Amino acid sequence: MLVLARKINEAIQIGEEIEIKVLSIEGDQVKLGIEAPRKTDIYRKEIYLDIQHENDQAANVPSDLLQFLNKNKK
Repeated sequence: MLVLARKINEAIQIGEEIEIKVLSIEGDQVKLGIEAPRKTDIYRKEIYLDIQHENDQAANVPSDLLQFLNKNKK
């Protein structure tokens, strides 16, 4: 992991298109501004992990349920 120290209004650049700027620091909370192309998905880590967990669960549907759904589809 790369570790960088930044002050308010300083930024880091990721590649040509992504900039992350420190907007404020209040107590133990840092507010970041992110400029990135619209095509770039940006999530809070906990939300990203929830999405991955939900996708994993959806991908692990029992085969007998899939067979039942296929038999009963109109």
